[in-house]
Amino acid sequence: MKEGKHVVLCIDDDKDILDALRMVLEKNNYIMVEATSAEDGLKVYRAENPDFILVDLMMEEIDAGRNFVKELRLLGNASPIYMLSSVGDSLASNVDFSELGLSGVFQKPLNIDTLLSTLKAKLA
Repeated sequence: MKEGKHVVLCIDDDKDILDALRMVLEKNNYIMVEATSAEDGLKVYRAENPDFILVDLMMEEIDAGRNFVKELRLLGNASPIYMLSSVGDSLASNVDFSELGLSGVFQKPLNIDTLLSTLKAKLA
C-alpha cells in the first residue's frame, strides 16, 4: 500500500491497454504502476512492492509473461498475479494456472467489473 491505496502493477506492451487500465484503476482508488516489458516489470516490482499484479502473457517474447511469473516466485512474491491473455479462456480450461504461479487468468478484452470485483476480493 502507498498513501492508503493498494498498488497494482500492470505489465503489457500495448500502451492502449495500460492507459485504459490506469483510468479504471485510478478512478476506483488504486495506484497503478506500469511496465511495458517483463524485464522492466521486475524492476518496477522491486521498487514498488505491489499488492496485485496483472501481466500480459505474450509481450516482447512469446513466454515473457510466464517467465516473469517464474522470476517472481524466485523472489518470494506473495501478491496475487493474474495473467492477461487473448487466449485466456482456453488457457484457463486447458492449464492449471496455479501450477504456473498464477492466481487466475483474465481474457482480453478485460471485463472491468470482473477485474474490480477480483481486486476487491483479493485485497480485502
